[in-house]
Amino acid sequence: MGEKAAFHARVFGRVQGVNYRRFTQRQAIQLGIQGYVRNLPDWSVEVHAEGDKEQLEKLLEILQKGPPSARVESVQTSWMAGTGEYQGFSVTY
Repeated sequence: MGEKAAFHARVFGRVQGVNYRRFTQRQAIQLGIQGYVRNLPDWSVEVHAEGDKEQLEKLLEILQKGPPSARVESVQTSWMAGTGEYQGFSVTY
């Protein structure tokens, strides 16, 4: 296992109502990442992800594309140390 890290991201564009959260959850689980994804009132999607830094970078690339029905305009990301408080990766409401 590599270096542990975390990021908090806001995804902007046509990302709500297009299965973006479920898509993100599936990808994160496949990569062994913990955290959550949720819709925000401003129509953006929030992602908090923790795990191996290399796997997190892969997830971030995936988030910038999204599922076929999404149109991602931008992703704002801030990196931080992981907290270890998450078990699995959930869709939160």
